[in-house]
Amino acid sequence: MSRFEKMRKESVPLITLSSDFGPGNIGCGAMEAAVFEICPEAKVIHWCHTTHGFDIKGGARNLEGVYKISVGFHVGVVDPGVGTKRRGIAIETKRGDFLIGPDNGLLRPAAEFLEGIVGAWELTHANYHRKNISPIFHGRDIFAPVAAHLANGVAPKELGPTIDVQTLVASPYPEATWKNGELECEVIHINENGSCFLNVRAEEFKKAIRFGKKVSYSTCYHMLFSKTFGEVPKGDPLILPDDFGRIELAINQGSFALAFGIKRGDKLLLKKG
Repeated sequence: MSRFEKMRKESVPLITLSSDFGPGNIGCGAMEAAVFEICPEAKVIHWCHTTHGFDIKGGARNLEGVYKISVGFHVGVVDPGVGTKRRGIAIETKRGDFLIGPDNGLLRPAAEFLEGIVGAWELTHANYHRKNISPIFHGRDIFAPVAAHLANGVAPKELGPTIDVQTLVASPYPEATWKNGELECEVIHINENGSCFLNVRAEEFKKAIRFGKKVSYSTCYHMLFSKTFGEVPKGDPLILPDDFGRIELAINQGSFALAFGIKRGDKLLLKKG
């Protein structure tokens, strides 16, 4: 019995759907319906449909979070190149998950959170697509059906030719690392409360800084590396691990972005002490 057949036999398959369609968009339900046509017993989670339109970076950040849930088949659709020569792909990860979507960098950060890439395949085999494919809705007609077929135990090699992983489109943001006590990083997300999330893995950050130590931002602001907001007085800045594996800059009951005039995409320099 293959690993795919074993995984299919031992558990109810989990399929997640993420997109930039917006909540309540008919396309969200259409993808779920495409899954049920092929794998009616699958558990479907609408992971996130609130990514801004065409925002690959934001979509990648949202999709990363699937590493916090059970192994599954994760469809990502933020696809401004839909219908062009960009590839549709399936990525197998070391944890056992599959990521299905366009080859535009959207899936790469999630693949790294899922312990790295085992293999990748181009989705060219029409037997695993819906008939009469729309040139502008591959989420319904290709990606969701492929996820359902994989959940049914179809081996990934049946989907199309193997892809050299080195040719996959790179992540929309690199991973920042410490150099000589400094961390050059990028703001990849700002939430509704004005907290700023960085292209810094929390586990990597904790290798360099212990909780309770200070980190400086700019020339004069010193933030405590904390486990939670209440460890600093109301109105004070802090730095802490977020809910999904990255590092967050925040103000206890305030907006870090507003206080410091920060926008998504800004480059920041953090220093130890």
